[in-house]
Amino acid sequence: MLAQSIRITSRACAPILRRRFGTSLPRRDIVQDLYLKEIKNYKAPPVKATDSVGQVKPWVVPSAPAPPAAEASAPTDLEDYESQVVEVEGVAAASEEEPQSDLDDWFVVEPIEDEHH
Repeated sequence: MLAQSIRITSRACAPILRRRFGTSLPRRDIVQDLYLKEIKNYKAPPVKATDSVGQVKPWVVPSAPAPPAAEASAPTDLEDYESQVVEVEGVAAASEEEPQSDLDDWFVVEPIEDEHH
């Protein structure tokens, strides 16, 4: 009972004994509020079909490319091409006498000299 009476008296005296903290309303940002209000109220203008007339070039179908002209159109040029001898690297021609000389140059072993210290 004593505890209950202490609680009742402490509640009655609480406004006098308690420390109160002052609270203020949150500060509002006026610029942000105006900005958000304007964004919400903005209505985009309707898009028309003629809006892009001066902004872009009209599309035109590209012209077909011309066929390439044959460089060897004369029959003599074709005959000269067919009569040329094909040269292949590494294969000796029939007129060369020493075909083995090219093969010897592929791998050269240099003698190792032992140096004694």
